[in-house]
Amino acid sequence: MERHIIIQDITPCLDNGLYPLKRLAGESLGVEATVFRDGHDRIRVVLRWKAADEKDWREAPMQCVNPGLDRWMGGFLLEQNSRYAFQIEAWTDRFASWIADFRKRVDAGVPDLEGEWTEGLRRLTPRAATASGADAKRISQGVRLIERRDAEALLAEPFCTQLQESAAKTDERQDAVRSPESQVMADRTRAVYGAWYELFVRSQSPVPGRHGTFRDASRRLEDIRGMGFDVVYLAPIHPIGRTGRKGPNNSPACKPGDPGSPWAIGGPEGGHDAVHPELGTLEDFDAFVTAAGKLGMEVALDLALQCSPDHPWVAAHPDWFFRRPDGSIQYAENPPKKYEDIYPLDFDSTDRKALWEEVRRIVLFWAGHGVRIFRVDNPHTKPVAFWEWLIRSVQEEYPDVLFLAEAFTRPPMMLTLAKAGFTQSYTYFTWRNTKAELSQYMRELRSGAAAEALRPNFFANTPDINPYFLQAGGRPAFALRLVLAATLTPSYGIYSGFELCENAALPGREEYLDSEKYELKCRDWDEPGNIRALVRRVNSIRRSNPALQRPEGIFFLDSDNDGVLAYVRHTLDRSNILLVIVNLDPSNVRESMVSIHPPSLGLAEGSRLRVHDLLSGETYVWGNRNYVKLDPAKTPAHILKLERTI
Repeated sequence: MERHIIIQDITPCLDNGLYPLKRLAGESLGVEATVFRDGHDRIRVVLRWKAADEKDWREAPMQCVNPGLDRWMGGFLLEQNSRYAFQIEAWTDRFASWIADFRKRVDAGVPDLEGEWTEGLRRLTPRAATASGADAKRISQGVRLIERRDAEALLAEPFCTQLQESAAKTDERQDAVRSPESQVMADRTRAVYGAWYELFVRSQSPVPGRHGTFRDASRRLEDIRGMGFDVVYLAPIHPIGRTGRKGPNNSPACKPGDPGSPWAIGGPEGGHDAVHPELGTLEDFDAFVTAAGKLGMEVALDLALQCSPDHPWVAAHPDWFFRRPDGSIQYAENPPKKYEDIYPLDFDSTDRKALWEEVRRIVLFWAGHGVRIFRVDNPHTKPVAFWEWLIRSVQEEYPDVLFLAEAFTRPPMMLTLAKAGFTQSYTYFTWRNTKAELSQYMRELRSGAAAEALRPNFFANTPDINPYFLQAGGRPAFALRLVLAATLTPSYGIYSGFELCENAALPGREEYLDSEKYELKCRDWDEPGNIRALVRRVNSIRRSNPALQRPEGIFFLDSDNDGVLAYVRHTLDRSNILLVIVNLDPSNVRESMVSIHPPSLGLAEGSRLRVHDLLSGETYVWGNRNYVKLDPAKTPAHILKLERTI
């Protein structure tokens, strides 16, 4: 049959449906499309969908919201944490087409309608046998009206519309056209919202020089939860290789007792599915996960797909690694840095199928031990096709598993990894410091495909990144960057030591001096000058204000000082509105006038606002133009909650 119906311009959509959309379970997905046919016949359009564990499609009618442009709209509820398929189906509604033509003839006063009456009977009568309940009764009544030639009763509303709806349910859809299937991943809330705390288990011992254990780390969980964190992210916990082991500050001179880098994974004790013996046993790890869960936290594991020269895979699967011309295995390099303790994996090797399946087994192994979040190390150095396959395969068994991409690389690659399935992504926030940089970057993240696919996680620092801004700005810099990270996006993180304002660096480099990556740390968590109370307060504000728990609902306010950034965070229904004003200069007091346009907040022009500072506890009345003065050594920011208008 020739195709008469066209379905085009479906939104939302990622790369013509090549990649799945991202939403949250419990939300509705609204879908629009342009749908039309040649000629004058009427069409019916439905939205079809099913979850990954469902065999049968469900459907709901779409409505034409713009007849002049043939724009149709519909939606369905994402009831569960699952991947859904959806598509649009359209067909010619033969009876509705007859009604439309018949009405025109009646309205025009055409005298002889016998042929039309006969055609109406032909199109409606067979449907009475296939309909049921109220639909069958309505169709039978319509047949009787046609037989009696009662045009007035047949075309009367609401009966006529109801009759067409009943008749449509029995359509055979002979010329039906379906759009290609699109997909949407309905994630759980943690995919969008959460505060992350990164730590090295081996540094959690309260005794200097003693290797920390899972039991030591368990004792820190209440403190971490007390600061308001939702996710405890662990640096690799696996056995560490001996060959090429690095000493302090990535030195090739390793002394006896140097613990090495946790990213040099694998040794005689095992590989990616084993735990370092000095950390404890697998049972100790399970107990740690359970303890975190009882406190309302989740454990995230580092998924670093690389090996030490002592990893069991090196001997068992030599084809999984890159070879030099002399036959030796190539170690990792990032000139001028050399990582003789790490072998990269070749995901395009001739034995790649076995390698891919082994990685899947590893992820499922840890998922079986209660891990539902993986922070993936350098995913941009592995094939995108591999990640697309792995993430989908894992989520088919564990749909609640989340993946965070640690890909500090070119923006197109970061976006493509997000499209391929990564739940969240590290970002360039770490290096965006000025008013112009921050506002522009937020606009980039909230526009186009990035807004649809890339969920940012604003880590303020990492074991690999000791930003120059923090090195130079001291305690005020840590405080203001905390507020920015925690209020600009729903997901953010810090690496332990941030709350102590640790910033000692290797000269001229964004790296930590005496980095924890290569040696044990023993910290005094109550060290003077810490910002633990501020961390606790900011996380409490996040938990109490839905405006900070979703990526939507942000716009910037005018301030006449380039050192002051002002923005609004709000829920879509404007029931929760926050005004955030941050001094971006850690060294100087900044003063500014901040402008507000009340209608942008859903308020009447000229409204005066009673706002409560959630950081200081003070209350102010704000109008269109408002004076602020922020001393970074005391209060780097206002987080003002709109209480009411006066």
